[in-house]
Amino acid sequence: MIVTLTMNPAVDKTVYIDWLRTGQLNRISRKALDAGGKGINAARMLRVLGCECIAAGIAGGSAGRFIEDTLENEGIRTDFLHIEEETRTNEKIIEENGTMTELNEPGPLLTPEILGRCQEKLSAYAGPDTVFVISGSIPQGVSPDYYAHLIRLLKRKGSRVILDADGELLRLGIEAQPDAVKPNLQELSSYFGLGAGHALSEEELMLCALQLSGKGIPLAAISLGAQGALFVKGRQLIRCPGLTVKALSPVGAGDAMAASLAYCLERGVSFEDTARLCIAASAASATTPGTRPPEKALIDQLLPKVELIRA
Repeated sequence: MIVTLTMNPAVDKTVYIDWLRTGQLNRISRKALDAGGKGINAARMLRVLGCECIAAGIAGGSAGRFIEDTLENEGIRTDFLHIEEETRTNEKIIEENGTMTELNEPGPLLTPEILGRCQEKLSAYAGPDTVFVISGSIPQGVSPDYYAHLIRLLKRKGSRVILDADGELLRLGIEAQPDAVKPNLQELSSYFGLGAGHALSEEELMLCALQLSGKGIPLAAISLGAQGALFVKGRQLIRCPGLTVKALSPVGAGDAMAASLAYCLERGVSFEDTARLCIAASAASATTPGTRPPEKALIDQLLPKVELIRA
């Protein structure tokens, strides 16, 4: 079984206009509401891959109920902790030329009592047969070492844990030695103190990947966007170039990769086939609008096209 955790989900409200007139009236041509959050995106991909999955997290008010209902209607089992304060709403303003402006709320304030209940809920699922995907941001009131605390707790119970986060959440989480991590280039550069604007050379990328392994991380997938990904397991390195697809939205492609890692970890898939699925699933995800998952048939079609280069 796989459990995804979304501590700070959102109702994603997307509005479409011709062009944004700041300080003036803007008329919306159409709008869309959806359930958002990295763990939620991962749960959707896991459903496509045919995995038994539970989407867990924090849900508040009518917005939280909307998220739960949306996932349940898609056939995804949910187990959210209910709170009174409303789950946040994030607005995306998309212009005809493709420019997107985002307005993201911070999320509700979580008390120590709520965090304790969340920990108890996750702990009830923990065991040798469960893989957890812990990903995304945290709302107000949550310490940046909370993910590290959860990783240690769940691993003590025999579970395996995948971490997909950034900043202090990633830095402190790595200290807890999750079973897999999935940083992108910017997150990797930041973790090693190279600066957000630093362009990693190929040699630096390989060195950073091996250093992650040296910190007790059994498996790492470093997302390189359209350029593919680098995978490291022990001293083994596999570089996979990106696949050529008609991309509509890169949003959710990284979450598809995290979901693929969980799928492969749960099923004991080989290192090579894990890399293949991660690349195929993330590329397929980029072909759909927003964060909607692709069809399984497209992933299967892309799998044979993935190139593995031993680094």
